[in-house]
Amino acid sequence: MYRLLKIKTPVFCRLGAEWLLIWRRAALRIACPQPQKRYALPVTFLFLMLPVLFLDVAYAGNLSLLVNGKAMHMSPPSNVEYNEENWGIGMQYDLESLHNNWIPFLTASGFIDSFDNPSYYAGAGLVRRMRFNDSRDSMHFDVGVVGFLMTRKDYKEGDPFFGMLPALSFGTRRHAVNITYIPKVDPKMVALWFFQLKISTDNF
Repeated sequence: MYRLLKIKTPVFCRLGAEWLLIWRRAALRIACPQPQKRYALPVTFLFLMLPVLFLDVAYAGNLSLLVNGKAMHMSPPSNVEYNEENWGIGMQYDLESLHNNWIPFLTASGFIDSFDNPSYYAGAGLVRRMRFNDSRDSMHFDVGVVGFLMTRKDYKEGDPFFGMLPALSFGTRRHAVNITYIPKVDPKMVALWFFQLKISTDNF
């Protein structure tokens, strides 16, 4: 983990600078009567992420750090080179298990997308957890869906848009890999697999 953070520090710093810029714009919006809508959703992401940090104190769920991520584009055109090192950070909070191991979760994240631009999303999902044994920290496989609001540079003029994707995860409570499949949609019309490393804050 330390080696990963050390290698990708410039990327994380870039995303951090983006978050600081967003906070600055938010402050200007308070002082100025005309908001800049291109920053509205990232500011919303910040306010969605902050309460998640405190949920683990009040509820018996699991708060995790998300490290984005690896993309695998399926049959990309020969004349286009997509970025497959989609590095970034985020948070995921798995709520207490519902009936029959149905687990709702909240998530928010930022990453460098396929066009080397910062992208941000926030959303919620529901997965069915299948455990390999009865231990709370056993290996498990999750399958479900996640719905989210997202903003991307140079797409819909930075306005938020809604999406829903399959949500897969394999691992343990402490360490897991999140996987999702993104079909051919605008703006790139190339299907891809996207991977995240999920690290529970129980490890720290």
